[in-house]
Amino acid sequence: MEYNNPSEIVKDLNFGNDAKSKVLAGVDKLAAAVKSTLGASGMCVIYEDALGSPVITKDGVTVAESVVLIDPVENIGAKLVKQASAKTVAEAGDGTTTSIVLAEALLKNINDTITKENNISIREVKDGIQTGLDKVNKFLENESVEVKGDTLEHVSSISCNNDRELGSIIASAYKEVGKNGVVMMEESESEKTYSEIVDGVQFDSGLTSPHFTTNKDKQVAELNEPVVLIVNSKIPSLRKIQNVLEHVIQNRKDLLIIADIDEKAKSALVMNKIKGNINVNIIGVPGFMQTRQGTLEDLSILTGAKIISEELGDDLDLIKPDVLGSALKSVTDNDRTVLTVNKDTDLVKERIKEVEKLIAEEKNGFIKRQLQQRLSMLSGSVGMIRVGAVSKVELKEKRDRVEDAIYATKAAIREGIVPGGGIALLNAAQELEKSNNIGEKILAKSIKAPFITIMSNAGIENYETPTNTGVGFDVISGNSVEMIKAGIVDPVLVTKTALKNAVSVAATIASADCIVSNIRINPYESN
Repeated sequence: MEYNNPSEIVKDLNFGNDAKSKVLAGVDKLAAAVKSTLGASGMCVIYEDALGSPVITKDGVTVAESVVLIDPVENIGAKLVKQASAKTVAEAGDGTTTSIVLAEALLKNINDTITKENNISIREVKDGIQTGLDKVNKFLENESVEVKGDTLEHVSSISCNNDRELGSIIASAYKEVGKNGVVMMEESESEKTYSEIVDGVQFDSGLTSPHFTTNKDKQVAELNEPVVLIVNSKIPSLRKIQNVLEHVIQNRKDLLIIADIDEKAKSALVMNKIKGNINVNIIGVPGFMQTRQGTLEDLSILTGAKIISEELGDDLDLIKPDVLGSALKSVTDNDRTVLTVNKDTDLVKERIKEVEKLIAEEKNGFIKRQLQQRLSMLSGSVGMIRVGAVSKVELKEKRDRVEDAIYATKAAIREGIVPGGGIALLNAAQELEKSNNIGEKILAKSIKAPFITIMSNAGIENYETPTNTGVGFDVISGNSVEMIKAGIVDPVLVTKTALKNAVSVAATIASADCIVSNIRINPYESN
């Protein structure tokens, strides 16, 4: 019998405790693989990629993505927790391992409690956990400390798995670009890892289609030395920009289009990109109302592109290649675009002065904030971390760490830091234990898991749990220290995001009573 419709695929059903035990087994297997990487004494994981090549990494999200379990129900459990970790990375840039460790602990404690207490409903537990989560978040916010001085290097070093050299490189890049700047990562042409500051701008205009992505893992569209087309009118068809497209294809150039474009025309460009005819990315016109035209003029000055606008009398049928600008690089994710351009020109300097004057004269608070965003775009820099290594295996492992550290440092700058080493959540748990609510008690027990895991990975078994706020163990020296003073810190955004997503997935799994899975044939099973 042939199955042409997904609904026709034969399913297997698991109910009640049998279903939950299998799901928990899958979560446990995933967590066991990932949590060995947590903390300063965490170990690397070696896994085999799809082509059979070995990869060494200490990055939690990379390890998690590599895990596929043969039992379909166990695999569902692993997949659900992986979704929580992936969302944590998307929102905060780091915290994968923490979210998985927390999700495993929560699921185990929820299941144990409901099994022992027959009169406790899952709804009551979920409501209690949610109120507990609000209390923990408030505690973390109250304990957060602003990042300044050497703290920046501490954050980046810890996120690089205590690699002080890498941490110093990343921290120095952030210090140089300032609060308006951006830090990115590229592979180095040599074995050396270093940072350099390049002229660049960042503005709020993200991907208009997932098909424009060039890196599926990071969900970004990268263009190298693209030509830039700016149109302040809707492009109704590809015929209107035919001359530009032919020019780009003939000269084998990447193309960045900043314009609103008809869906059919966009779909046609997507198809041509998929076929390999053209490497293109389309982003919407940034800004709105009064700021829209000003932002386009800024981009025009930065890229050298002429703004095409029907309102100003331009004929879209007559668009020619001489209106195109250029950039050294373009990187677009879901929310924003970063353009690497040459900003050391007289036109750019004059533009900055003009915007500064407008800010000084503007009385409307909203418009003033929009103008300040334009100034940030014009004056900010881009820090580029060039990652080098001796081998491809080492390069992959180092890239993973640097990428995490870049995002973690950015998160720390945004919302501050809390004591690291699992201590912030441990202290929050000690406050939460005073509650009589069953859900809050489960959460209190569960959020101790990162601290316990870090101790276990360091081989420290006989220890006294710290009770003073902010005091914990330096697993490298084995001494009790004030974590922030010792430079052992975590970005509060990462900690909050990891916990939020862990709670969400754990509560959802715990409320399931039936698992419907596709039946698989085990190739290793004898007939």
